[in-house]
Parts: sequence; C-alpha cells; structure tokens
Amino acid sequence: MRTEPIAGPSGPPVPVARTLHWGRWASAAVALAVAGWLVYLVVVNPHLDWGKVAEYLFNDRILAGVWVTIEISVLATALGLVLGVLVAVMRLAHNPVLSSLASGYIWFFRGTPVLVQLIFWYNLAFLFPELVLKIPFTMIGLKWDTNQVMTGFTSAMLGLGLNLAAYFAETVRAGIQAVDRGQTEAAYALGMTPAKRMRVIVLPQALRIIIPPTGNEFISMLKTTSLVYVVAGHDLMTNASQIYKANNRIMELLIVASVWYMLMTAVATFLQGRLERRFGSDAVRLVRGGGAAARVLPKVAA
Repeated sequence: MRTEPIAGPSGPPVPVARTLHWGRWASAAVALAVAGWLVYLVVVNPHLDWGKVAEYLFNDRILAGVWVTIEISVLATALGLVLGVLVAVMRLAHNPVLSSLASGYIWFFRGTPVLVQLIFWYNLAFLFPELVLKIPFTMIGLKWDTNQVMTGFTSAMLGLGLNLAAYFAETVRAGIQAVDRGQTEAAYALGMTPAKRMRVIVLPQALRIIIPPTGNEFISMLKTTSLVYVVAGHDLMTNASQIYKANNRIMELLIVASVWYMLMTAVATFLQGRLERRFGSDAVRLVRGGGAAARVLPKVAA
C-alpha cells in the first residue's frame, strides 16, 4: 500500500492510500504467459510455412475473393434491411393476414439453418427448371433457365439476404415500438392515414435507432459469407479452399483467409463506431424528447 497526496478543493493536499491489487497482477501475468505460449507454438511450428502465407496473402484469386465477399455482404445486407422493414411493418399491421404472414416468414427463416437455405436456392432448378414471369391467363411474359439465374453468387446473395431480413425485421419492429406513442396519436389527430403516419413520422425516427445495430449485422455477414463455399460463390473462403485443395497448404490458406476476414471486420467495426457516434445518442434524444415530431408535425399540418 502506498500513499499519494491529492489536492482538495481548498486547503493542503490530503494523503490517500492506494492498494496494490496483487491478485490482478498475478492473473494478468498467467493469462499473458498462456497466450504467449499458444502464439509461440503456432509461430515456431515446423509444419507451418509462413513463406506460403506471405505468398498467398495478396494472391490474385484471394484478392478477387475478398472483393466478392464484400459485394455479397453489402448486397445481402441491403436486401435484408429493405425486406426487414417491410416485414416489420406487416407484422405490426392491424390486418391479421399480413401480420400472420410476416410472423410465419420470421419463424421460417430464423428456424432453418443458413447453410440449408443456401443449398436450397442453389439447387432450385430441381423444383423449377425454368423461371417464368408472365401476365396471368396469357402467353405474354419472360422465361429464364434457372441454372443460369441461380449462380453461386446469386444464391448466396438471395439466401443470406432473405435470412438476414428475418432478423432485421425484429430489430426494425423494436425500433418502431420505441417511438413515443404520443407522436403517433398526434399524427392521427392531424388526420394522417396509417401508411402516411408510418412513412412520415414513425420510420424516420425508428431508422435512427435501427441504423447503428446494422453494423453488427454487417460484421456478422462478412463472416457468414464463408458458408458460400458450399455453392462455389467465388468468395474469399471458396477461393482459399480451391487453392489449398490443389496444393494441400490447408493451414496456410486458412490463416490467409482469417487475416483478410479480421481486416474487413476491423474496417467495418470502425465504420460502425462512426455510425453509433452519429446516430446513437441522437436517437435516444429524439425518441424520448419528441424532437422529430416537433419538427415534422407542424410541416404536415401546414
């Protein structure tokens, strides 16, 4: 135990005793020793060729896979967000049919594994050899070969996006229900229809609450795309697996893939932090303080 003088608000410094927490130092030393030992075992492992890791880190196929991973993640997240908003609004609707359909969608896609959904969409041609879009009771329309439409990339984007929409729907629903009920009643008092109330008053405020958590979903999506290798979607994991199947450098290529996943996650985490600083505290102030309604409702009334 040691003492340090701390100046008070007025008067001479007051000695304050500070306790040394030996248990914390001991547990930290043990944890660092174990972590260092594990890292050492991997780094000096004679069966691991770090030269190959450096060689393939910027390989053209690996870089192409990184780009495809980012594309799939962005498109699937965008699809999931748009569809999630629609499903959330349907679930909160007073129409029991729409509400039941939305609940069934959420139950189905949250209840089945993502891997199963990816394989299903990739093999959709077994059920529908051709995709037909035409005017009912006429021969006017378009027709596509399902195998040409449902490529690995399309199947991955569709499967991941539809699955993510079920989770986004619950996030959006929570954001909508977090908006102060008094603003909804004020919108009704102005004669707004339910659709206009949702579009003008509720959703703009709910989105401020919904946007920051989308960073978590996007980060999760970056890693979930590793499942796309089962449908040969040419993403990072797919290309890495094709390389190590040819040269048998399994661990080296897995390390390469892990480095790129961690790098993409770090960038996404940084952007998520910026989103949270931009929208997080402002969202709480808007919902609790009624700031948005105070700005929007007078304009609507005018």
